[in-house]
Amino acid sequence: MKTIVQILLVAFVLTASCKQKEAAKPEPETETDATPELPIVKVKGTEVTYASDSTKLKGYIAYDENIKGKRPGILIVHEWWGHNSYVRERANMLAELGYTAIAVDMYGDGKQANHPDDAGKFAMSVMSNLPEATSRFNAAMNVLQQHESVDKEKIAAIGYCFGGSVALTMANSGADLDAVAAFHSGVALPVMPNKELKARVLVCNGADDPFVSAASITTFKTSMDSIGAKYEYIAYPGVKHSYTSKEADANGEKFKLPLAYNADADQKSWESLQQLLKEVF
Repeated sequence: MKTIVQILLVAFVLTASCKQKEAAKPEPETETDATPELPIVKVKGTEVTYASDSTKLKGYIAYDENIKGKRPGILIVHEWWGHNSYVRERANMLAELGYTAIAVDMYGDGKQANHPDDAGKFAMSVMSNLPEATSRFNAAMNVLQQHESVDKEKIAAIGYCFGGSVALTMANSGADLDAVAAFHSGVALPVMPNKELKARVLVCNGADDPFVSAASITTFKTSMDSIGAKYEYIAYPGVKHSYTSKEADANGEKFKLPLAYNADADQKSWESLQQLLKEVF
């Protein structure tokens, strides 16, 4: 009887010992699909007041406070409506991508137009006075280059509608820019491409934009080719003027103008801009 009890007791001790060893056995390391957390973007937008030789100007600078060190700076020139919330929104979008952007004021004192007639007059007053236009553009560039977050040797300019024409004209006039991008922009410019052009150029227009004639496109491309410029001209089929602005449809209906927002072209043109900036900087 004692033998049977002893055998059972030994069996119990051995079983318990094995279980303890199994419990103490470390779990094998396994790979996880966890990815490192992306840095938090903290965009700071600040209104700035500056001036050309004769005009008080109101701009807006946006940058990511959480990025350390200096980064490229980008000037954004507004549509013919003037310096409004749309151009500031684009400045914020560029800040989210890691750039410092200044939404410039080409009309003075932050002036805006509420009607196409006024917008046309404001735009013409700038384009017909290139010395003053250049002074206003350069004043904004100086503010941008002096910003603590900006590498002043890495500067680009983009523009929408009237603003695209301004950016292209400044580049053709010899502005020290690494890249220029124009969206739904005219290309019959006061200063056409010439040897003074230093920047890489991107133009993104709607193929059905009645404000950009086929003849002006041919002339622009011919001029760019003649100087061996590095550029890309993109025409989106079926896309009209002001395709990047979500207010285009309402403005088109209100003022009987051929304007229309196009989400696909808006996205594609923004992606083309990002690719340009990555390649240049």
